[in-house]
Parts: sequence; C-alpha cells; structure tokens
Amino acid sequence: MTDAVPQPRWLQRIETLGNRLPHPTLLFVWFAVGTLVLSWLLHVAGFSALHPVTQQTITVDNLLSQSGLHKILQNTVTNFTQFAPVGTVLVAMLGLGVAERSGLLGTVLKRWVGQRSGFGLTLIVVFAGVMSSLAADAGYVVLIPLAGIVFAAAGKHPLAGMAAAFAGVSGGFSANLLVGPIDAMLAGITTEAVKLVEPQRQVSVLANYAFIALSTVLITLVCTVLTEKFTLPRLPLWQRDASAVVESISAGESKGLKVALAILLLMMALLLAGLIPDDGLLRDPATGSITKSPFISGIVTLIAFTTAACGLGFGLCSGRYRDRSQIIRDMEDTFATLASYLVLMFFAAQFVSYFAWSNIGLILAVKGATLLQALPVAPVVLMLVFILMTALINLLIGSASAKWSVLAPVFVPMFLLAGIAPEAVQAAYRVGDSSTNIITPLMPYFGVVVAFMQRYQRDLGVGTIIALMLPYSLALLASWSLLFALWYVSGIPFGIY
Repeated sequence: MTDAVPQPRWLQRIETLGNRLPHPTLLFVWFAVGTLVLSWLLHVAGFSALHPVTQQTITVDNLLSQSGLHKILQNTVTNFTQFAPVGTVLVAMLGLGVAERSGLLGTVLKRWVGQRSGFGLTLIVVFAGVMSSLAADAGYVVLIPLAGIVFAAAGKHPLAGMAAAFAGVSGGFSANLLVGPIDAMLAGITTEAVKLVEPQRQVSVLANYAFIALSTVLITLVCTVLTEKFTLPRLPLWQRDASAVVESISAGESKGLKVALAILLLMMALLLAGLIPDDGLLRDPATGSITKSPFISGIVTLIAFTTAACGLGFGLCSGRYRDRSQIIRDMEDTFATLASYLVLMFFAAQFVSYFAWSNIGLILAVKGATLLQALPVAPVVLMLVFILMTALINLLIGSASAKWSVLAPVFVPMFLLAGIAPEAVQAAYRVGDSSTNIITPLMPYFGVVVAFMQRYQRDLGVGTIIALMLPYSLALLASWSLLFALWYVSGIPFGIY
C-alpha cells in the first residue's frame, strides 16, 4: 500500500464524525429505539398534517402504546423475512457465489481486465449500474460486489469500483436508455394526480424518455470522471493478489469459458423466446406487458439461476467440480460470508418498519410540500427548489413510489394550474429522488453496500461510506439539476407526451 492523496478537510470531518457512530448494526438498533421514543413524543405533542388526497388528518402513531407493542411483537419476524434486500441478496448471491467460487468470474476477469483498464473500466461499471435499474434490485446485489472484484483484479482499489457502481445503480436510478418499470410506476401515479385537474389527461410511460436517455450519458460521464480523478487518488493503491490473477488460462478454463458462454447464449435465447411473442411465456398473461411481468418481478431469480448454471458448466470443465458435492459446499461457504450482513439486515428491517408505522416521514413530506407550495418564485426556480426538497425528503423516505404518491397529488395539479406540464414535474422529481439515495442509511440497500464493502475493509463505518459517496451525490444533484434547468428553459419536450 502507498500513501493516498489526502481527503479534503470537509470530507475528513464528515468521515471522522460518521465513524464515531456505533457499528452499523448498533446504529440501526439505536435508530429503531429512537424511532419508538420519537413516535411517543411527537404523538403527545400532537404533530400532524393534512393528507393531500384524502383530506384526512395524519397523526403520529405512538409505537410505545399497547397497540404499538402488539404490532411489534406480531411483525418482528415478517419485518425481517419480508424485507426486500434480504431474500433478494440471498438468492442472487447463491448463484453469484457459484460463479465466483467455481473460478468463472476470475477467469473472465483474467481475459477481460487485460483489455479494459483505467477510464474504460470505470466507464463500463458506471454505465452498467445506470442500466441495471431495468433489472429492479439486481444492480445492488450483483453489480456492486462484482465491481469490487473487477477493480481488485485490475489492481485498483475495490472500494472505488463499488462506489462507482453504487453511484450508477442508485444515484442514477431514474435514468436509462430503455423504458422500464420505474417509468410505468411514475407515469401511473402522475396520471392519477393530473386527473384531479384534467380528468381525461394521460401521462405516457415515455413522458420522460428523451430526458432520461441524455441523463444516462451525463451520469455515466460525471461518475466516471469523479471516480478516476477524485475517488481513486484518495484511496491507497491496491496491491493485486498474484495468486488470484494468473497470466495464462489453462485448457480446462478455456473450454469452461466456451461452455459457460454457450449456456449464457442458450438462456438468452430462451428468455427472448418468452418475451418477443405477444403471448410470450414470460409476459404478463392478462395484459401482455413486459414492464409488469413475471420476467421483471423474477429477474433476480433468473440472474441467480443463469450465473449458477454458467458457473457449474465452467466448474465441470475446469475440474473444480469433479466432486459433485463441491458445488453445495461452495453455496454454503457463500452463505457463511453473509452472516454479518444478515444480522445487520435484521435490525435495519425493524427500524425501517417502525419509521413507516409511525407516519413521521409522511408528515414531514407533507409539511415540506406545503412550504414549497407557498414560495413566490419563477417556474424554473420553483422546479429547482422542488428538486432540492425531493432530495431532502429522500433522506427520510427511500421508496420512490411512496414519495411520489404523496407529492404528486399536491404538486402536479398545482404546477399544472401554473402552466407547468406534469411531465416536467415528474422529470424534476426523478432528479431529486435519485441524487441522494447514496448517502442516506434509510435507503433499504445501504446496509447491503456496507456489508459488501466490509469484505475489503473490516473496520469500515457509515461515516466512511457517506464521505466516499457524498461527492457523487453533490455532483449528480448539481449537474443533473443544471441539465433539467437548461432543458426546461429551452422548451424541448422531456419525452413523448
């Protein structure tokens, strides 16, 4: 290891303060306890807000009451077992573990890393992260750990690779070159909101396509440059493990790569056969839709099965799986490495559930919306303030659909009456909703990233991750907001209306 370029003082302070916090698992324990106490205090204080849709008063639910205690006792197990990151990560890592421990990933990297390095490697990682939103949560549980492996094999610090992937996956969540589930979800909520003013108006799933397509290019370039010019120089040089990266590929490994590629192509052909026909096996049987289909909802399972099949094929050819029970041992060893992650996820799941039950985040969101609505400023400035407000609310409520379900009924009709198209409001929301995902521990997959990064730095704390990701968050918020402002002022449609 060699000395790295010193961090700017403001980032050093953030990292120092953040790392004074308890162990990430203990932090979620205290978050959960604090939410219980805060729910009681705010309930006693009468903290409330008027729901923008139902016009009913939202009050804080006291979780230290008898009903709160009953809810906690009855839901502790399901809070954990139904917490999205838990099952998703376990299933994905089951397949990815076979691909890694069979030697497939290492062999691919030996061939791939020699041809990709520096700026090009980072560019590919970030771009893959942005595009991964098409595969729901797969980017978090597949690409981020894979980016660490790729960077380490290339002799670059794995935390930089994981930061670049995290910035692409989560910071660029609302951007893409293709239309995906997030577009259908947002368009549906926006349509319902706009009907409060214009009952016959529809918002297309392509309403933001032009904007998000160009945003993909912007985010990829910004995060790549930031990784190469800012993040990597401030991390120690990573010493490549000579035993892990062998220069030559054996005959068995070469044959295994061909078999794995054949399996991958076969799986892709089967997927296309199930998606291309209007009545395809993997489409929604009722509507024929792809965006809301078993293919999208089961993408993690498909990834796990495909990577495991490719790893098995490679292992049989390379000699790794001469003993057929070795594949089971590899799966068991993979799960053994996730023990600390599971403990962290148990307490994170309880905290997230308590916070949602209390209604604290919902009330804060409504009050923030009311404050923004009262500001007498020019439309483009109002849109930028709306982006900033959304980014701040995103620190408290991680779900894109939950936030938009609250904000859309307030702001879409309000801005429409002021002459601002709902498609523009939705585009502004996407900018704010994505930019701060990577710096809030309340984002469901933040704990996943903590666990993955601790594989390379055991003492890594929340402060280190926030300090690592904050430059990305600020850069994305600034550059993406500027792109939005220029786009809005130019009058160019954000997509196909």
